Amino acid sequence: MLRRLVHASFVAPCIAALACSGGATSTPSPGVVFAASGEVLALRGYAFPPPSMDAPAFVDGWDVKFRRVLVTVDKIKLFDNPDKVPTDQSQTDALVAEVDGPWAIDLAKSDPSNLAGKGGGGEQAVKIATLENQNKKGNAAFATDGTRYAFGFDVVAASAEAKAVNLDSDASTDYAEMVQRQCTVLYVGTATFQGDKTDANCYPDDRKTFPDAVDFRFCFKTPTSYVNCQNPDNDPALPFPGEEHLRGIAFESSQQVVAQITLHTDHPFWDSVVHDSPAHFDQFAARVTGQTGTPTVELEDTIGVDYTRVTTAQGQQLGWRYCIDPPTDAHPKFKGEMAFDPGSVAHAVGGDPSSGLRDYYDFTSYDQSTQGHLNSDGLCAVKRNYPSPE
Repeated sequence: MLRRLVHASFVAPCIAALACSGGATSTPSPGVVFAASGEVLALRGYAFPPPSMDAPAFVDGWDVKFRRVLVTVDKIKLFDNPDKVPTDQSQTDALVAEVDGPWAIDLAKSDPSNLAGKGGGGEQAVKIATLENQNKKGNAAFATDGTRYAFGFDVVAASAEAKAVNLDSDASTDYAEMVQRQCTVLYVGTATFQGDKTDANCYPDDRKTFPDAVDFRFCFKTPTSYVNCQNPDNDPALPFPGEEHLRGIAFESSQQVVAQITLHTDHPFWDSVVHDSPAHFDQFAARVTGQTGTPTVELEDTIGVDYTRVTTAQGQQLGWRYCIDPPTDAHPKFKGEMAFDPGSVAHAVGGDPSSGLRDYYDFTSYDQSTQGHLNSDGLCAVKRNYPSPE
Protein backbone atom coordinates (compact mmCIF):
# COMPACT_ATOMS: atom_id res chain seq x y z
CA MET A 1 0.00 0.00 0.00
CA LEU A 2 1.22 3.49 -0.78
CA ARG A 3 0.99 5.10 2.63
CA ARG A 4 0.00 8.73 3.02
CA LEU A 5 0.03 11.19 5.83
CA VAL A 6 -3.53 12.20 6.65
CA HIS A 7 -4.39 15.58 8.12
CA ALA A 8 -7.64 15.31 10.08
CA SER A 9 -9.04 18.61 11.30
CA PHE A 10 -12.03 17.65 13.43
CA VAL A 11 -15.49 18.69 12.34
CA ALA A 12 -18.44 17.88 14.57
CA PRO A 13 -20.30 15.08 12.79
CA CYS A 14 -23.97 14.25 12.64
CA ILE A 15 -24.33 10.55 13.35
CA ALA A 16 -28.02 9.74 12.90
CA ALA A 17 -28.69 9.08 9.24
CA LEU A 18 -32.14 10.59 8.91
CA ALA A 19 -31.46 13.44 11.32
CA CYS A 20 -28.73 14.87 9.12
CA SER A 21 -30.83 16.70 6.57
CA GLY A 22 -31.96 19.63 8.70
CA GLY A 23 -32.21 23.23 7.57
CA ALA A 24 -29.88 26.16 8.12
CA THR A 25 -29.12 27.54 11.55
CA SER A 26 -29.62 31.20 12.44
CA THR A 27 -25.90 31.86 12.00
CA PRO A 28 -24.99 31.82 8.31
CA SER A 29 -22.10 29.63 7.22
CA PRO A 30 -19.16 31.35 5.51
CA GLY A 31 -19.33 28.53 2.98
CA VAL A 32 -16.77 26.29 1.34
CA VAL A 33 -13.59 26.57 -0.71
CA PHE A 34 -13.20 23.90 -3.39
CA ALA A 35 -9.62 22.96 -4.25
CA ALA A 36 -7.75 20.19 -6.05
CA SER A 37 -4.53 18.33 -5.26
CA GLY A 38 -2.43 15.48 -6.63
CA GLU A 39 -0.79 15.20 -3.20
CA VAL A 40 2.93 15.87 -2.69
CA LEU A 41 3.55 12.91 -5.03
CA ALA A 42 2.32 14.88 -8.06
CA LEU A 43 4.73 17.66 -7.10
CA ARG A 44 7.83 15.64 -6.17
CA GLY A 45 7.19 12.20 -7.63
CA TYR A 46 8.09 8.77 -6.29
CA ALA A 47 11.73 8.54 -5.28
CA PHE A 48 13.71 5.36 -5.60
CA PRO A 49 15.22 4.22 -3.37
CA PRO A 50 12.43 5.49 -1.11
CA PRO A 51 13.61 7.82 1.68
CA SER A 52 11.97 5.64 4.32
CA MET A 53 10.31 2.24 4.67
CA ASP A 54 6.87 3.86 4.74
CA ALA A 55 7.43 6.21 1.80
CA PRO A 56 5.42 5.53 -1.39
CA ALA A 57 7.57 3.84 -4.03
CA PHE A 58 7.49 1.71 -7.16
CA VAL A 59 8.52 -1.73 -5.97
CA ASP A 60 10.28 -2.59 -9.25
CA GLY A 61 12.95 0.07 -8.84
CA TRP A 62 11.70 2.97 -10.96
CA ASP A 63 12.04 6.59 -9.85
CA VAL A 64 8.95 8.31 -11.29
CA LYS A 65 8.66 12.07 -11.71
CA PHE A 66 5.80 14.10 -13.22
CA ARG A 67 6.25 17.24 -15.30
CA ARG A 68 2.50 17.65 -15.58
CA VAL A 69 -0.61 16.01 -14.15
CA LEU A 70 -3.47 17.68 -16.02
CA VAL A 71 -7.12 17.13 -15.20
CA THR A 72 -10.47 18.66 -16.12
CA VAL A 73 -12.89 18.97 -13.18
CA ASP A 74 -16.57 19.93 -13.50
CA LYS A 75 -19.86 20.00 -11.60
CA ILE A 76 -18.85 20.04 -7.94
CA LYS A 77 -22.03 19.20 -6.05
CA LEU A 78 -23.50 18.99 -2.57
CA PHE A 79 -26.56 16.92 -1.65
CA ASP A 80 -28.72 16.40 1.40
CA ASN A 81 -28.38 13.29 3.55
CA PRO A 82 -25.13 11.45 2.75
CA ASP A 83 -26.22 8.66 5.14
CA LYS A 84 -29.45 7.89 3.29
CA VAL A 85 -28.49 4.25 2.60
CA PRO A 86 -25.76 2.92 4.90
CA THR A 87 -25.05 -0.01 2.56
CA ASP A 88 -25.06 2.03 -0.67
CA GLN A 89 -22.75 5.04 -0.67
CA SER A 90 -24.04 6.24 -4.04
CA GLN A 91 -27.48 7.14 -2.66
CA THR A 92 -28.32 10.61 -1.30
CA ASP A 93 -31.23 12.99 -1.11
CA ALA A 94 -31.72 16.02 -3.37
CA LEU A 95 -29.07 18.30 -4.85
CA VAL A 96 -28.71 21.50 -2.77
CA ALA A 97 -25.70 23.27 -4.31
CA GLU A 98 -23.52 23.14 -7.40
CA VAL A 99 -20.66 25.03 -9.02
CA ASP A 100 -19.88 24.37 -12.67
CA GLY A 101 -16.62 24.61 -14.59
CA PRO A 102 -15.10 22.99 -16.38
CA TRP A 103 -11.69 23.82 -14.91
CA ALA A 104 -8.32 22.78 -16.38
CA ILE A 105 -5.80 22.18 -13.59
CA ASP A 106 -2.15 21.12 -13.40
CA LEU A 107 -1.71 19.19 -10.17
CA ALA A 108 2.07 18.96 -10.65
CA LYS A 109 2.60 22.72 -10.52
CA SER A 110 3.83 24.18 -7.25
CA ASP A 111 2.91 27.76 -6.49
CA PRO A 112 3.14 29.97 -3.36
CA SER A 113 -0.50 30.94 -3.84
CA ASN A 114 -1.68 27.35 -3.46
CA LEU A 115 -3.43 26.24 -0.30
CA ALA A 116 -1.79 23.82 2.11
CA GLY A 117 -2.92 20.35 1.13
CA LYS A 118 -4.92 18.08 3.40
CA GLY A 119 -2.22 15.39 3.34
CA GLY A 120 0.48 17.58 4.93
CA GLY A 121 4.18 17.09 4.28
CA GLY A 122 4.47 19.80 1.61
CA GLU A 123 1.25 18.90 -0.20
CA GLN A 124 -0.44 21.78 -2.03
CA ALA A 125 -3.97 22.33 -3.29
CA VAL A 126 -5.07 24.57 -6.17
CA LYS A 127 -8.07 26.73 -5.34
CA ILE A 128 -10.93 26.24 -7.83
CA ALA A 129 -14.04 28.03 -6.57
CA THR A 130 -16.04 29.07 -3.52
CA LEU A 131 -19.67 28.58 -2.59
CA GLU A 132 -21.56 30.49 0.10
CA ASN A 133 -25.02 28.96 0.14
CA GLN A 134 -27.36 26.27 -1.13
CA ASN A 135 -27.78 27.79 -4.58
CA LYS A 136 -30.02 24.91 -5.72
CA LYS A 137 -32.25 25.23 -2.66
CA GLY A 138 -33.40 28.84 -2.61
CA ASN A 139 -29.95 30.18 -1.61
CA ALA A 140 -30.49 28.96 1.94
CA ALA A 141 -27.49 29.10 4.25
CA PHE A 142 -25.63 25.88 4.97
CA ALA A 143 -26.50 24.45 8.37
CA THR A 144 -23.81 24.72 11.02
CA ASP A 145 -25.36 22.38 13.60
CA GLY A 146 -23.34 19.31 12.57
CA THR A 147 -25.48 18.52 9.55
CA ARG A 148 -23.37 16.95 6.82
CA TYR A 149 -23.85 17.37 3.07
CA ALA A 150 -22.86 14.74 0.53
CA PHE A 151 -20.00 15.83 -1.71
CA GLY A 152 -19.30 14.82 -5.31
CA PHE A 153 -17.57 15.97 -8.48
CA ASP A 154 -16.94 14.97 -12.08
CA VAL A 155 -13.74 14.44 -14.02
CA VAL A 156 -14.60 15.10 -17.66
CA ALA A 157 -13.02 15.21 -21.10
CA ALA A 158 -10.83 18.24 -21.78
CA SER A 159 -12.68 21.15 -23.36
CA ALA A 160 -11.66 24.30 -25.19
CA GLU A 161 -14.18 26.08 -22.98
CA ALA A 162 -12.46 25.01 -19.75
CA LYS A 163 -11.11 27.73 -17.47
CA ALA A 164 -7.32 27.39 -17.25
CA VAL A 165 -6.80 27.63 -13.49
CA ASN A 166 -2.99 27.41 -13.28
CA LEU A 167 -1.66 26.32 -16.68
CA ASP A 168 1.67 27.70 -17.92
CA SER A 169 2.54 27.74 -21.62
CA ASP A 170 3.82 24.14 -21.73
CA ALA A 171 0.78 22.89 -19.85
CA SER A 172 -1.49 24.86 -22.18
CA THR A 173 0.12 23.16 -25.17
CA ASP A 174 -0.45 19.76 -23.59
CA TYR A 175 -4.00 20.71 -22.66
CA ALA A 176 -4.73 21.59 -26.29
CA GLU A 177 -3.65 18.03 -27.15
CA MET A 178 -5.96 16.75 -24.42
CA VAL A 179 -8.86 18.60 -26.04
CA GLN A 180 -8.05 17.10 -29.43
CA ARG A 181 -7.72 13.56 -28.01
CA GLN A 182 -10.54 13.91 -25.46
CA CYS A 183 -8.33 13.01 -22.49
CA THR A 184 -9.74 13.48 -19.01
CA VAL A 185 -6.37 13.15 -17.25
CA LEU A 186 -2.88 13.46 -18.73
CA TYR A 187 0.34 12.28 -17.07
CA VAL A 188 3.60 13.63 -18.53
CA GLY A 189 6.89 12.63 -16.95
CA THR A 190 9.92 10.37 -16.81
CA ALA A 191 10.61 7.06 -15.11
CA THR A 192 14.29 6.30 -14.40
CA PHE A 193 15.44 2.87 -13.25
CA GLN A 194 17.37 3.28 -9.98
CA GLY A 195 17.29 -0.29 -8.72
CA ASP A 196 20.38 -2.30 -7.80
CA LYS A 197 21.71 -3.93 -10.98
CA THR A 198 23.93 -6.27 -8.92
CA ASP A 199 20.85 -7.84 -7.32
CA ALA A 200 19.42 -10.65 -9.46
CA ASN A 201 15.96 -10.15 -7.95
CA CYS A 202 16.01 -6.48 -8.90
CA TYR A 203 17.78 -6.89 -12.26
CA PRO A 204 17.03 -10.34 -13.65
CA ASP A 205 18.05 -11.38 -17.17
CA ASP A 206 14.60 -10.66 -18.60
CA ARG A 207 15.01 -6.95 -17.73
CA LYS A 208 18.34 -6.37 -19.43
CA THR A 209 16.69 -5.20 -22.66
CA PHE A 210 14.81 -2.48 -20.75
CA PRO A 211 15.91 1.14 -21.20
CA ASP A 212 17.22 2.88 -18.09
CA ALA A 213 14.89 5.86 -18.61
CA VAL A 214 11.46 6.11 -20.19
CA ASP A 215 9.40 9.22 -20.87
CA PHE A 216 5.66 8.71 -20.55
CA ARG A 217 2.56 10.47 -21.85
CA PHE A 218 -0.57 8.80 -20.55
CA CYS A 219 -3.84 10.13 -21.94
CA PHE A 220 -6.67 8.61 -19.90
CA LYS A 221 -10.10 8.76 -21.52
CA THR A 222 -12.12 7.96 -18.43
CA PRO A 223 -14.89 10.47 -17.62
CA THR A 224 -16.02 9.59 -14.12
CA SER A 225 -18.38 10.88 -11.44
CA TYR A 226 -17.23 10.63 -7.83
CA VAL A 227 -20.26 10.46 -5.56
CA ASN A 228 -20.94 10.98 -1.84
CA CYS A 229 -17.32 10.86 -0.74
CA GLN A 230 -16.13 9.89 2.70
CA ASN A 231 -14.32 12.66 4.56
CA PRO A 232 -11.24 12.22 6.81
CA ASP A 233 -12.03 15.62 8.34
CA ASN A 234 -14.94 13.93 10.15
CA ASP A 235 -12.58 11.72 12.17
CA PRO A 236 -12.69 10.44 14.88
CA ALA A 237 -16.44 9.88 14.38
CA LEU A 238 -17.18 6.28 13.50
CA PRO A 239 -18.11 5.53 9.87
CA PHE A 240 -20.48 2.86 8.62
CA PRO A 241 -19.16 -0.71 8.67
CA GLY A 242 -16.85 -1.33 5.71
CA GLU A 243 -16.08 2.38 5.24
CA GLU A 244 -13.02 4.27 6.47
CA HIS A 245 -14.48 7.69 7.28
CA LEU A 246 -17.85 9.32 7.88
CA ARG A 247 -19.43 10.63 4.68
CA GLY A 248 -20.02 14.26 3.79
CA ILE A 249 -19.03 17.80 4.74
CA ALA A 250 -20.12 19.68 7.87
CA PHE A 251 -20.02 23.47 7.78
CA GLU A 252 -18.77 25.89 10.40
CA SER A 253 -20.25 29.23 11.43
CA SER A 254 -16.89 30.94 11.97
CA GLN A 255 -14.81 30.00 8.94
CA GLN A 256 -14.87 28.47 5.48
CA VAL A 257 -14.32 24.76 5.20
CA VAL A 258 -12.07 23.33 2.49
CA ALA A 259 -13.27 20.50 0.28
CA GLN A 260 -10.19 19.21 -1.52
CA ILE A 261 -10.59 17.04 -4.58
CA THR A 262 -7.62 14.69 -4.40
CA LEU A 263 -6.31 12.54 -7.25
CA HIS A 264 -4.04 9.68 -6.19
CA THR A 265 -1.42 9.37 -8.91
CA ASP A 266 -0.46 5.76 -8.10
CA HIS A 267 -3.73 4.11 -9.16
CA PRO A 268 -2.84 3.49 -12.84
CA PHE A 269 0.26 1.56 -11.76
CA TRP A 270 -1.40 -0.93 -9.39
CA ASP A 271 -0.92 -4.66 -9.95
CA SER A 272 -4.51 -5.52 -9.04
CA VAL A 273 -7.92 -3.89 -8.73
CA VAL A 274 -7.65 -3.97 -4.92
CA HIS A 275 -7.30 -0.49 -3.43
CA ASP A 276 -3.72 0.50 -2.52
CA SER A 277 -2.06 -2.38 -4.37
CA PRO A 278 1.72 -2.13 -5.01
CA ALA A 279 2.77 0.11 -7.90
CA HIS A 280 4.91 -1.08 -10.85
CA PHE A 281 6.27 0.58 -13.98
CA ASP A 282 7.75 -2.47 -15.76
CA GLN A 283 4.55 -3.13 -17.70
CA PHE A 284 4.94 0.25 -19.42
CA ALA A 285 8.71 0.04 -19.93
CA ALA A 286 8.14 -3.37 -21.54
CA ARG A 287 6.38 -1.67 -24.46
CA VAL A 288 9.59 0.14 -25.51
CA THR A 289 12.19 -2.59 -24.99
CA GLY A 290 14.90 -2.62 -27.62
CA GLN A 291 14.60 1.12 -28.32
CA THR A 292 17.61 3.40 -27.86
CA GLY A 293 17.94 6.67 -25.99
CA THR A 294 15.01 7.68 -23.81
CA PRO A 295 11.94 6.32 -25.60
CA THR A 296 8.41 7.55 -24.93
CA VAL A 297 5.62 5.20 -23.95
CA GLU A 298 1.98 6.18 -24.47
CA LEU A 299 -1.08 4.59 -22.94
CA GLU A 300 -2.19 3.48 -26.40
CA ASP A 301 0.91 1.25 -26.56
CA THR A 302 -0.86 -1.05 -24.09
CA ILE A 303 -3.89 -1.65 -26.33
CA GLY A 304 -4.08 -5.35 -27.07
CA VAL A 305 -1.56 -6.27 -24.36
CA ASP A 306 -2.70 -9.30 -22.33
CA TYR A 307 -2.84 -8.19 -18.70
CA THR A 308 -2.77 -11.84 -17.57
CA ARG A 309 0.50 -12.56 -19.42
CA VAL A 310 2.72 -9.50 -19.77
CA THR A 311 5.51 -9.65 -22.36
CA THR A 312 8.12 -7.31 -23.78
CA ALA A 313 7.56 -5.60 -27.12
CA GLN A 314 9.44 -8.55 -28.65
CA GLY A 315 7.10 -11.09 -27.04
CA GLN A 316 9.34 -12.32 -24.19
CA GLN A 317 7.35 -13.45 -21.15
CA LEU A 318 8.14 -11.41 -18.02
CA GLY A 319 8.08 -12.39 -14.37
CA TRP A 320 7.37 -10.15 -11.41
CA ARG A 321 10.47 -8.37 -10.10
CA TYR A 322 11.05 -6.60 -6.82
CA CYS A 323 13.79 -4.18 -5.86
CA ILE A 324 12.15 -3.70 -2.46
CA ASP A 325 9.68 -5.90 -0.66
CA PRO A 326 6.13 -4.97 -1.62
CA PRO A 327 3.62 -4.07 1.08
CA THR A 328 1.12 -6.87 1.63
CA ASP A 329 -1.80 -4.84 3.00
CA ALA A 330 -3.81 -5.26 -0.21
CA HIS A 331 -2.74 -8.79 -1.14
CA PRO A 332 0.17 -11.26 -0.73
CA LYS A 333 3.30 -10.77 -2.81
CA PHE A 334 2.79 -11.81 -6.44
CA LYS A 335 5.31 -14.34 -7.76
CA GLY A 336 5.99 -16.10 -11.04
CA GLU A 337 4.77 -14.77 -14.37
CA MET A 338 3.77 -11.12 -14.50
CA ALA A 339 -0.04 -11.25 -14.51
CA PHE A 340 -2.21 -8.38 -13.29
CA ASP A 341 -5.08 -9.44 -11.06
CA PRO A 342 -8.57 -8.28 -12.13
CA GLY A 343 -10.21 -9.79 -9.05
CA SER A 344 -13.93 -10.15 -9.65
CA VAL A 345 -13.89 -7.80 -12.66
CA ALA A 346 -14.78 -9.86 -15.72
CA HIS A 347 -12.82 -10.29 -18.92
CA ALA A 348 -14.59 -8.69 -21.89
CA VAL A 349 -17.01 -10.84 -23.87
CA GLY A 350 -16.81 -10.44 -27.63
CA GLY A 351 -14.61 -7.37 -27.32
CA ASP A 352 -17.33 -5.35 -25.57
CA PRO A 353 -15.60 -2.99 -23.06
CA SER A 354 -18.81 -2.62 -21.05
CA SER A 355 -18.79 -6.36 -20.34
CA GLY A 356 -15.26 -6.56 -18.97
CA LEU A 357 -11.58 -5.75 -19.39
CA ARG A 358 -10.21 -6.42 -22.86
CA ASP A 359 -6.49 -5.73 -22.33
CA TYR A 360 -4.00 -3.88 -20.14
CA TYR A 361 -5.22 -0.55 -21.54
CA ASP A 362 -8.62 -1.29 -20.03
CA PHE A 363 -7.08 -2.62 -16.81
CA THR A 364 -4.98 0.46 -16.06
CA SER A 365 -7.86 2.77 -17.10
CA TYR A 366 -10.18 0.92 -14.72
CA ASP A 367 -7.78 1.42 -11.80
CA GLN A 368 -7.07 5.03 -12.78
CA SER A 369 -10.78 5.85 -12.78
CA THR A 370 -10.89 5.17 -9.02
CA GLN A 371 -8.30 7.85 -8.22
CA GLY A 372 -10.70 10.63 -7.18
CA HIS A 373 -11.08 11.26 -3.42
CA LEU A 374 -12.09 13.93 -0.91
CA ASN A 375 -9.63 15.57 1.48
CA SER A 376 -6.71 13.21 0.82
CA ASP A 377 -8.05 9.71 1.48
CA GLY A 378 -11.85 9.96 1.47
CA LEU A 379 -13.16 7.21 -0.81
CA CYS A 380 -16.08 8.01 -3.11
CA ALA A 381 -18.66 5.92 -4.90
CA VAL A 382 -17.41 5.65 -8.50
CA LYS A 383 -19.65 6.03 -11.53
CA ARG A 384 -17.75 5.47 -14.77
CA ASN A 385 -19.18 7.49 -17.67
CA TYR A 386 -17.43 5.52 -20.39
CA PRO A 387 -17.85 1.91 -21.61
CA SER A 388 -16.49 -0.14 -18.73
CA PRO A 389 -17.51 -2.97 -16.40
CA GLU A 390 -18.96 -1.98 -13.05
